[in-house]
Amino acid sequence: MKRSLIPDVWYRELAHRVDEALGFMAASGLTVDHPIMTTTDFWTSHECLLLPYEQSLTRMDSTSGLHYDCSAHFLWVGERTRQLDGAHVEFLRGVANPLGIKCNEIALMPQVSDKMDPNQLVKLIEILNPQNKPGRITIITRMGAENMRVKLPHLIRAVRRAGQIVTWVSDPMHGNTIKAPCGLKTRPFDAIRAEVRAFFDVHEQEGSNPGGVHLEMTGQNVTECIGGSRTVTFDDLSSRYHTHCDPRLNASQSLELAFIIAERLRKRRLVSAPLSSL
Repeated sequence: MKRSLIPDVWYRELAHRVDEALGFMAASGLTVDHPIMTTTDFWTSHECLLLPYEQSLTRMDSTSGLHYDCSAHFLWVGERTRQLDGAHVEFLRGVANPLGIKCNEIALMPQVSDKMDPNQLVKLIEILNPQNKPGRITIITRMGAENMRVKLPHLIRAVRRAGQIVTWVSDPMHGNTIKAPCGLKTRPFDAIRAEVRAFFDVHEQEGSNPGGVHLEMTGQNVTECIGGSRTVTFDDLSSRYHTHCDPRLNASQSLELAFIIAERLRKRRLVSAPLSSL
């Protein structure tokens, strides 16, 4: 396997930021002996796909009278389940869970495509969040870098015109899945990085807020996604291909992408910070 070391400056910067975070925690009284350091909040999420399963796990909260689907904290609708007059949308509008809408592709000419167009997205949000409650709807885009630059602006503008409050999240993994010559599924790191950059670029261009990035990753040294600074090639895939489902970024690739995102957020904060705080 070909290898190239991540520049030492990255590790020094990481160490500096970790030290800053630990110092802040200590100043706040969060030492290793604090009870909060020994507990973890665990959140679950999945597509609302099998309605009999979801319905059987739906309960009414006795304190609020609201219904919650207890199969997960966060549910979403996707290509198979987001029909405006479909049973899945009808079910989800009746539960109080936070909801996601996955946009794999959108149609700029809806009359010749069965893909989602911006007006359809607005109507779907109206059905699922008629009171326009903040935090209720997350739009998860997974289009590929070039599609993101062309089509995401239309979604943002339509939602903004409707006055709808949503959180925008990028999923750069699923839109960049390819089949390697050996037959294994993989994802090129360069394509994932390009889609993340396109996501931030579009939001900067439109004056909207990028709300998050969804990644599939592991701390293990797997060889499931090709590319990255410690190059994984097609020939390397089978050596440590451990996933039973989707290819994941390994520790080095995850760290590299985290630095790119952190630097982008840092620049965004500096641009938006008032002069008095600089």
